[in-house]
Amino acid sequence: MSKPLERYQKLGLKESLPRIHRYPLACKELSFILRGAYKKIPKNLQSLIFQDTLTAFRLLPEMQTRNAVLAAHLLLQSVEATLPKQKKNAAVTEYKNAMVAHKRRTKARQEENGSTQLPQDVLVHIFSFLDMQSLVSVGRVCWLWNIAASENNLWQAQYTTFFGNSDNDAMIKGRQIGRLVEDEGGYTLFWREAFKRAYLGSSSKKLKSSRGYCRDCNTIVWLDNMKCSNEHTGLNSENQQIKPVLPSQVVGYLLDDSLSMASSSDSDSDSDGGPFSRLWAYQRPLSKTQ
Repeated sequence: MSKPLERYQKLGLKESLPRIHRYPLACKELSFILRGAYKKIPKNLQSLIFQDTLTAFRLLPEMQTRNAVLAAHLLLQSVEATLPKQKKNAAVTEYKNAMVAHKRRTKARQEENGSTQLPQDVLVHIFSFLDMQSLVSVGRVCWLWNIAASENNLWQAQYTTFFGNSDNDAMIKGRQIGRLVEDEGGYTLFWREAFKRAYLGSSSKKLKSSRGYCRDCNTIVWLDNMKCSNEHTGLNSENQQIKPVLPSQVVGYLLDDSLSMASSSDSDSDSDGGPFSRLWAYQRPLSKTQ
């Protein structure tokens, strides 16, 4: 059985923090680890987790999303509840400095964007390289990004990636839910709405997690389009054995190499779409194609 230090390093939190789309979840996992495992692990691992916590706060000014700020604040609460006085003071100071820097950078970006903004077609092209969760996240940055991230063609591509090229099925469902609009070229389907309904109605829990336990890697990994992001020599990606993992379950994995997946039953407040139902909180009706 591997040791807690080895399992923690396999989580890859330090490498994930600089990545904007992984930063919020990495902070949440650190938060749960601080609250549930910090006092039960060796001092060398405590030191490593403390350093990663400081790194998370130092990187905050580079993050542009509200989700990142909320995740950093959650991590701060765990710091205040768990760390000894000296380390807590150092971490709180780091957080406060990071928030000041974050506000300054945000203000500078807003002033800069007032006169300089990427053309809409350029934004759409850039967003075409994003996965689904990242596409939803960038749509919450600002109004202009929301318009670009709601481009119909982007969501048609996402639908095809997740559910296959089922144009006919999607068009039939579109008629049923009133999401087809008639234009000069015939009928246009609101692909974002079609994707949302198919996504929330899917029975596959893999669609609802960015983290999973890969039995082939024997560790918790980042998921990329429902697949382990690590390379598997000689293994078909369709045959990977993945179980979704919640941030709270990282604690059990770290302490005793176990994951209480049973009856995470898929409840864990996953009703009505679960944690990712918030992804759709800022949904905007798609306008007719110009």
